[in-house]
Amino acid sequence: MDPEVTSLAQSAGTTLVTLMAADAWQRTRDGFTQLWRRMQPERAETVAAELEAGREDVLAAVAAHDQETLDELRLQWQGFARRLIVARPDAAPELRRLLDELDPDGSATARQVTQHATASGQARVYQAGRDQHIAER
Repeated sequence: MDPEVTSLAQSAGTTLVTLMAADAWQRTRDGFTQLWRRMQPERAETVAAELEAGREDVLAAVAAHDQETLDELRLQWQGFARRLIVARPDAAPELRRLLDELDPDGSATARQVTQHATASGQARVYQAGRDQHIAER
């Protein structure tokens, strides 16, 4: 899979799920629904219904501090976005514009870093939410 498509789909999933629990929900829902109406009109109603159901799931997961459900929802929407872009490559610039409009400073994507690591014996684990430079001697 094209890394650019993967990155855009990941960003879409993360941004959408983050904004589902935010004040910008109405604008977010309308923007995503309109995008699907233009690109895949036959799927627009299904996506609109999934957006509404997804928001309910997000709100319940946030209230319950259920990170696993939030991660699953991000992956679900990442899949929706990736399939849209694969089916309609001309959707990529529109999706990118929509994400920039809804989250201009990228804060929705920047907040969503989850890391898990296990080390044993003499193993070392290096993790970073962004850039990491290691200079061992």
